[in-house]
Amino acid sequence: MSDAKWIKQLQAVLDCPVREHQLPIQDWRLLSGEQGKQPYDRLQKSKTNAVTIGDYVNGPEGVVWFALEQEGERLQVLEVIRKGIQDTELRLIGWAICQSLGDKSKSLDGFSESERYVRELGSWIDEQLDASEPKLLLPDRLISRGRLFSSMIPFLLVCEQAEPGGASFSELEKLLRTFLAEEVLLIPLKEQEWLILGPASLINDAQSGERDEETEESLEESLSSIAFGLHEMLESEWMGECHLAVSHPISPANSIVGTTALLRETVHLGRAFHIGSNIHLPWLLHLERLLNTIPEVHRIKFVEQALKRTDAFLDPEILTTLETFFALDCNVSETAKKLYIHRNTLLYRLDKLKQETELDVRQFRDAVLVKIILLLYKVTKRA
Repeated sequence: MSDAKWIKQLQAVLDCPVREHQLPIQDWRLLSGEQGKQPYDRLQKSKTNAVTIGDYVNGPEGVVWFALEQEGERLQVLEVIRKGIQDTELRLIGWAICQSLGDKSKSLDGFSESERYVRELGSWIDEQLDASEPKLLLPDRLISRGRLFSSMIPFLLVCEQAEPGGASFSELEKLLRTFLAEEVLLIPLKEQEWLILGPASLINDAQSGERDEETEESLEESLSSIAFGLHEMLESEWMGECHLAVSHPISPANSIVGTTALLRETVHLGRAFHIGSNIHLPWLLHLERLLNTIPEVHRIKFVEQALKRTDAFLDPEILTTLETFFALDCNVSETAKKLYIHRNTLLYRLDKLKQETELDVRQFRDAVLVKIILLLYKVTKRA
């Protein structure tokens, strides 16, 4: 359940402590057997739960436990301090819990069993990312129905446009299985956002194509190649403009929440600091991640001070030159080739920038400073 807002509202209504808690399932059964069946109708029973949602038992010292969901041999319960609460009110609380969790189940009606599973999994991930104290490990009820202990490559796909039609899930899943592999797992998250888990064997496939060359691709180069190919296919065949992030292979059962958070942050940083780029790689955004922690007022002040002496950085030709220069590790010859200009022309531009700003980007210290100025300028000019 893990709905902190709902629990706070119930606590305010009852005017007594309310919290989520876990019990060994045998303790619940022992107490339930001693106290007999609850007197109200059992309205909602989960296919994976042996205990009925909304049932309650009296625990020690005035505590009442309401069943939420079973995770293996443990039961997630809502713990209420009974103090002054009548039996009729307890039955009403149980009915409300039953209805609330039942509504979640009804929202998945009409989907296939496999789609129901991934949508339930996506809903759970979203809940954890929104929670103040997220659970990092998947509950047993979700692990047992998936292939989440295998090593898989995580991608986060964010669409710029609304989803096309009601068949979008099946269409996208079909495309992904064609491009990646049959073992792909597509998990809907928020609107226009999808978590994609592909088999780690894709890396070996990507690297095998490079074995005839002198240098074999690194892990990150292989992941980048896969992401670029996947993005090109998605933009041309399914959804138009979209953003894609990829990270190192994971075991989803142990790290799916943290990895999804990393990928969301990666897309956010990429969109903020690198306008025009649609593929975002977390291992290339360390500086952007650090700059993003600086309060906006300080970012604006820094850029204003840097641009006070000159507006040379705002010249489109200089901006393009510098971005290409940094992307190619400050290599003068490669930058000139990429820009289709003579090497001396590039040197002239860099010397002119040095004269106007007193910063020589061929020197490491000045290059770092100019790189920071450019990154912060991109995010502050839209503030």
